[in-house]
Amino acid sequence: MKKFIFVQNALQLLARLAEGKRVEGVLYVDQCNGRLTFKPYNRQPRQRLRDVMIEKLPWGWVKGSLRRNKRFTSVPNDLSLAEQLDIMDRENEMAKQALIEQTIFRN
Repeated sequence: MKKFIFVQNALQLLARLAEGKRVEGVLYVDQCNGRLTFKPYNRQPRQRLRDVMIEKLPWGWVKGSLRRNKRFTSVPNDLSLAEQLDIMDRENEMAKQALIEQTIFRN
């Protein structure tokens, strides 16, 4: 049994298939004319702003996005626990100071 499928946006669909890409969409029976219809999804890539580097720290960084401020610290394991904790405390103070300076100079 043969079935004919009505394809919406056929030229765009064929162009994507010619590039070797997959085409996602929905296959349904049209209520108006009763024909089997394929409608491809119009997927758009997410447009996201990159995080802005506020300050580079000796063992990490402080960045800011539209919603959040982010702090990253990476301390090597070959240091003693006391040294690691001291580095983390210094990094935290430096990160807080960077955020204060950024707020003051932004306003």
